[in-house]
Amino acid sequence: MTQLTDVMIEDPRWDALDLDVISERAALAALKICGLAPDGFEISVMGCDDQRIADLNAEFRGKPTPTNVLSWPAFELAAHEAGSPPTHPNADFPPESIGDIAIAFETCQREAAEKSININDHVTHLVLHGCLHLLGYDHENDADATLMEGLEIKALATLGIPNPY
Repeated sequence: MTQLTDVMIEDPRWDALDLDVISERAALAALKICGLAPDGFEISVMGCDDQRIADLNAEFRGKPTPTNVLSWPAFELAAHEAGSPPTHPNADFPPESIGDIAIAFETCQREAAEKSININDHVTHLVLHGCLHLLGYDHENDADATLMEGLEIKALATLGIPNPY
């Protein structure tokens, strides 16, 4: 099996957490919980700092503040009805990118400390969360949030990570 994630490290603090391994594990869990085989898909993950993610958040969302994770889906896959699963992409060969994720070190570190949770577990959750966004899931309304959070909880449980909600 080929590597599902392509990780670019902009902030060297990510190296200590082994973002490559975390990202691959989280992305595989996201695809599996959605019933998708990883072959034929590729996800780009950028490990950055709060300043970089604040710049990206300002550019793409009009919010000039740091956030934990951002995602840019390559396809519009959102469901037409609230609470319904999205349309899943079709895998082609060679691997097709389903989108990009950026994750901010300081925000993740701070959130994990505030919640008294393992930072690796928190980062795994956030990368998985970003992957589900790439697959068309969102949390814009209660029905969609319930669907997405349920998938996150199930996928994290397969990795031995407790319910983050």
